[in-house]
Amino acid sequence: MVRDHALFSLKKKDMHPQKNPKNTLSCKMVLQAVGKVLRKSKTKPNGKKPPAEEKKLYLDTEFTKIRVVDFDLKELVVLPREIDLNEWLASNTTTFFNLINLQYSTISEFCTGDTCQAMTACSTIYYWYDERGKKTKCTAPQYVDFVMSLCQKLVTDEEIFPTKYGKEFPNSFESLVKKICRYLFHVLAHLYWAHFKETVALELQGHLNTLYAHFIVFVREFNLIDPKETCIMDDLSEILCNPAPLPAPVPAPSTPASAPPPSSQNHVTER
Repeated sequence: MVRDHALFSLKKKDMHPQKNPKNTLSCKMVLQAVGKVLRKSKTKPNGKKPPAEEKKLYLDTEFTKIRVVDFDLKELVVLPREIDLNEWLASNTTTFFNLINLQYSTISEFCTGDTCQAMTACSTIYYWYDERGKKTKCTAPQYVDFVMSLCQKLVTDEEIFPTKYGKEFPNSFESLVKKICRYLFHVLAHLYWAHFKETVALELQGHLNTLYAHFIVFVREFNLIDPKETCIMDDLSEILCNPAPLPAPVPAPSTPASAPPPSSQNHVTER
């Protein structure tokens, strides 16, 4: 079965700050870069302050145009003829879980109980519901930890995500995939809303944009998330889910006009 299909890879393999500190930016360097982004986003060219409501930085053309791939993602999510639907859903869901988990790890040291006291995205606060349905308000890192632990438990369960030949998927498989995708969307939305400046400072906005667009196109193709759930990010989805704009053609250099060759009919030969 296809299960470890890599749709696209991040530029750095070991980007978690705690795994290889020598190969990653220090906290101080990232904060300095974030400060530059903040100063740039809060100042207009004429020096005047922006309106009270801060513009969503992730919607700036300067950042939305940056992608890892430039082809139509819709072609990538279509179910191949030779692959079973459940196997396709399992393969892609597992891959998205791994990539979103990796993307979050790049900024995890900046997502703390102090900086993110609630799991927010736009004007939405996400609450965690345990197995008994008890509603709990928790910090963003706690919420993400709950999400990743649950997803890890599900995608590695052979009774839910079987990897052995002949093993059947359970009847509840589609509903569980929808649950995973809904939680993963919450993490992506929080990354844009609360940690996009750090993502830009790490120069990973192209990876985040491509991952988000690929994920949204996929869940739309198979109706895995209620549009009411994703509508808070519709402005970004509208931009990113279309193919990246092609670069403007470079005009050919102009060449001076050459003198026309002499006409043989007007040529006079002296005798």
